[in-house]
Amino acid sequence: MEPRSPGQPAWKWQVLSLLSLCCWGWVSGQIRYSVVEESELGTVVGNVAQDLGLKVADLSGRRLRLGSEESRRYFAVSLASGALLVNEKIDRESLCGASAGCVLPVQVVIETPLELFRLEVEILDLNDNSPSFPIAQRTVRIAESATVAARFPLESAQDPDVGTNTVSSYRLSPSPHFSLNVKKLKDGKLFPELVLEQALDREEQREHQLVLTAIDGGNPARSGTAQITVVVVDINDNAPVFDQSVYKVSVPENTPAGTLLIQLNATDPDEGPSGEVQYSFAVHTSDSVRKLFYLDPPTGAIRIQGVVDFEEAGFYEIHVGARDGGVPEMEGHCVLQVEIEDVNDNSPEVLLTSLVNPVPENTPLETVVGLFNVRDRDSGANGEVSLGIAPNLPFKIKSFENHYALITREKLDREFVSQYTIELTARDAGSPSLITETTILLNISDVNDNPPRFSQTSYNAFLRENNPPGSLLCTVSASDPDEGENSRLTYSIAGSEIQDAPASSFVHINPGNGNVYAQRTFDFELLQVLQIPVAVQDSGSPPHGSNVTVYVFILDQNDNAPVVLQPVTGSQVAAPQRIPQSVPVGSMVTKVTAVDADSGHNAWLSYSLLPQSTDPSLFRVAPYTGEIRTTRGFQDTDLAAQKIVVLVKDNGDPALSCTVTIMVSLEDKASEENSKSRDFLTGPKDKPDLTLYLIIALVAVSMVSLVTFIVFSAKCLRKRDGHSCCCLSNSPSRDIFKHSSPKLQLNTDGTLKYMEVTLRPTDSQSQCYRTCFSPGSDRSDFTFMRPMSCPLPSALAMETDTFLSGTDTSNESGQVRWHFCPSFLTNDTGVLKHVSYMTKDRAAHGICV
Repeated sequence: MEPRSPGQPAWKWQVLSLLSLCCWGWVSGQIRYSVVEESELGTVVGNVAQDLGLKVADLSGRRLRLGSEESRRYFAVSLASGALLVNEKIDRESLCGASAGCVLPVQVVIETPLELFRLEVEILDLNDNSPSFPIAQRTVRIAESATVAARFPLESAQDPDVGTNTVSSYRLSPSPHFSLNVKKLKDGKLFPELVLEQALDREEQREHQLVLTAIDGGNPARSGTAQITVVVVDINDNAPVFDQSVYKVSVPENTPAGTLLIQLNATDPDEGPSGEVQYSFAVHTSDSVRKLFYLDPPTGAIRIQGVVDFEEAGFYEIHVGARDGGVPEMEGHCVLQVEIEDVNDNSPEVLLTSLVNPVPENTPLETVVGLFNVRDRDSGANGEVSLGIAPNLPFKIKSFENHYALITREKLDREFVSQYTIELTARDAGSPSLITETTILLNISDVNDNPPRFSQTSYNAFLRENNPPGSLLCTVSASDPDEGENSRLTYSIAGSEIQDAPASSFVHINPGNGNVYAQRTFDFELLQVLQIPVAVQDSGSPPHGSNVTVYVFILDQNDNAPVVLQPVTGSQVAAPQRIPQSVPVGSMVTKVTAVDADSGHNAWLSYSLLPQSTDPSLFRVAPYTGEIRTTRGFQDTDLAAQKIVVLVKDNGDPALSCTVTIMVSLEDKASEENSKSRDFLTGPKDKPDLTLYLIIALVAVSMVSLVTFIVFSAKCLRKRDGHSCCCLSNSPSRDIFKHSSPKLQLNTDGTLKYMEVTLRPTDSQSQCYRTCFSPGSDRSDFTFMRPMSCPLPSALAMETDTFLSGTDTSNESGQVRWHFCPSFLTNDTGVLKHVSYMTKDRAAHGICV
């Protein structure tokens, strides 16, 4: 390698070449840069942002990058300045070989929004290689009989550089016998020949030493030398001669090895060894030609021995020599021009430039999700490629030049299809055409477009009263067809208050699994139904949710034992019942009145005598009314003081009970007569029969309640399609039942089986319940809904105060108010079987009389 001239710096011609090529790129209408090979890393090739009309500040946000792998290998884009930089030293000779032009296509991709630009960078040759000869010392044998002006071919020097940097001239050392002639071949290469200027005289000089110098056109120029030794031999005055100086032949690519390409023929009129011809390739024949073609030395037949590929080279020029066996040897030359015919032997290639993966399911129509580049190494129609996909996909292909875009043409739904297998079919126009199929897996990403849905329209939970806090009521379950965070569900109580109380005091819901737990112990006597609004919400953005109602039905337990109201029990001993001995059989001695705070079967009471009584055979007790009557007449032998022990038991499971002891004193006939005399003398007016009044009042209350219930039941049945409630507490025409609320139990055929009507006191803590149909239930199935305030009618309060005034001294005022609440029991046919009355004092809960 020769040093550069100090007066001509290398960068000057590089800059001039760069400017000229850039100007040529702009004139041609396409952005084109040029850069000198072996440029240092970071060398600026051109300002991409400026030439594309982009703002440097937007490059990072729009995600500008180089598309193809080859582009990213040799170049890089500075997002800070928008300049295209050299990323790796480029060796033009290894990249493009001996090609005259070396252009690298560069693809610039902007992802937001998606755009593609094509640039070209021409790699300028640097004179970094000196010419060299394949053989540094060459011997040329020339007969002394050679005529003046005879020409002898020499080996050409080879220089990997191209253009002006390749071999541009040859120089021969001064000699009186020889001069140098340089021929320019069809492919532009120089072919040096040694020209005989004076006749040779072997006896005068047997050898001539010459120096052949090859000089390239670089600046500074580089050169290489070869030593030529000319040996003068004896006369062989006829050289072999070919039939043609130039042979032309064409052959299709992919012709099988061993195929005869051409049969050369050269003749020599000499006789003997001087006329025997041997064929060989010229000394400057390249190694690629020697590997591709085989020349048989004795026959001159040229056969194919390698793979002939049009895409590698479409034309070969082969120099063949024919040398005889004379002394000295004489040689003839010819040129074989081989044209390679293209065959459609290359399948199309599909190159992925950019792909949006995954694609959001809410991507608008006509959105570009992928860019592809197709190419075919064949030429003509064999290289024309079309790209297509299956028609049943929600995508389509749009083409521009050799680039194709994958565009959405239908709405995407991840819940319907979460992944698409797209077969890209590239087909060339050859005959027969070649097809390349490329498979792309395109995932669809989820968008929160589905609200969660509960598995049921409502939930029913049944819980026995006196439950421990933390009991599991039920589990609500919802599902969301979305995925990831969009399907992660959180459960919560929809309202902050339930029945005017904090929701957290009633129930708690596990936000992760939907388990609903009781936060307190429930009492059936205070609350029968709890309506809980439950909400579920996913974790998407924005979130979606839905609501459902959970109905918690409190089931009664037999947790209250009967309580005896009459006779009064307590710290004071009640006065014994005085009965004349002359009372007839079946006379009522007294009546035991008891109540049970439970409801339903748990509040049904029965009465019976215990063996602890003084004479169980003397009395009997009615099992349902508690009336104690005599079973026979009293005798003189009977004890004057009788003790009656009565057991009061409810119908629960297990049953609860209580006992009451009643003392009965028998009066003899003398005491009875004295009592009657005193009554006659005092002559006060008989007191009214309070028992008869009580029966009349109870029957009247029962009949009015039954009629009211039938009227409102008929109205509720007419509103079966809705969730209408029928409450007996709003009747404006009957003040005495204005706030009564019946509890109903019906048979399967719709007939009345059990009804309980409760009248509550006027204090603010009292509640009564509206009778409503359960959502979605049959008309004959009643349940109890939200409690409401129910004051006691003043008329009924006055009557009960008068009736039971002074019967209980434990109250501060000396009396207790009893509020009657009738309960009806019917048989299976709906006929009234039993009526009981719930009462409520000002401090205690409901009791039965």
